[in-house]
Amino acid sequence: MVFEHEIPEGSKLYFAGAAKTKRLIETKASTLLSDAGFEEILTPLFSYHQHMSVCDQRELIRVNDSENHPISLRADSTIDVVRIVNKRLGGNTEHKKWFYIQPVYRYPADEQYQIGVEIIDEPNLSVALTQATRILKELKISPLLQISNINIPRILSEMLGLHLDDFRHVNIEKFLSLKIEWVTRLVYMQHASEIDAVVEIVPDAIKPELIKMKELCEGLEYPNVVVAPLYYAKMLYYDELFFRVIEGNEMYAMGGRYKSEETVSVGFAIYTDALIDALHQ
Repeated sequence: MVFEHEIPEGSKLYFAGAAKTKRLIETKASTLLSDAGFEEILTPLFSYHQHMSVCDQRELIRVNDSENHPISLRADSTIDVVRIVNKRLGGNTEHKKWFYIQPVYRYPADEQYQIGVEIIDEPNLSVALTQATRILKELKISPLLQISNINIPRILSEMLGLHLDDFRHVNIEKFLSLKIEWVTRLVYMQHASEIDAVVEIVPDAIKPELIKMKELCEGLEYPNVVVAPLYYAKMLYYDELFFRVIEGNEMYAMGGRYKSEETVSVGFAIYTDALIDALHQ
């Protein structure tokens, strides 16, 4: 039996103080981003291209358009923003810095509010990371910022015959059982200051990827930063430097460098719902 007051599991309801907190977060973020030269974009709720954004297409909520072509509810905003700006707005704007405040939806009824940023034709992740940390600072919170490089697990999986699931599930015992000094050093690495010493002993294929992590950390004005060179997130588009902002089991933000067709860009998403819970409490 479904009662009149019930809402589907995974859907969101905000009222009173929580709704006020949500509006506060979105207002602060939009003001900071607008002042930094970003333009706002709101993408369509329905999309033909969501299969390019989601690893597991069973997560898509699908319907059909008037000509029976399959379309999906927006499950991710990144690829749609890049495609719309490059292919639909390309002749009308040269602007490359965009932000959006809108929810995404996953099957069966999961609703997630996001504040997202995409900087098109920009390969330097620090440009996006700076904006993410500015928003967190404005909200007066400093969760753990973890810097990773998805290329490192990919290279090591081929080099050492490991499965990417070992990295995704952080199989430390398996890494340590290899009894390779530089692998052990990567397992326990936490700070960018440790990278120089480890670069001296890792294989050549890993060296430039570690240096990219170190360079991303340099000059970063944020009080709570760690590096995790063996962390791997299965993403369809993030392909190199990657960051996430976490507190316990909560993910507050995630971003990285990615490529859509031939366009290299950087961006991030702040997960508004997790922030609302933290700040409202």
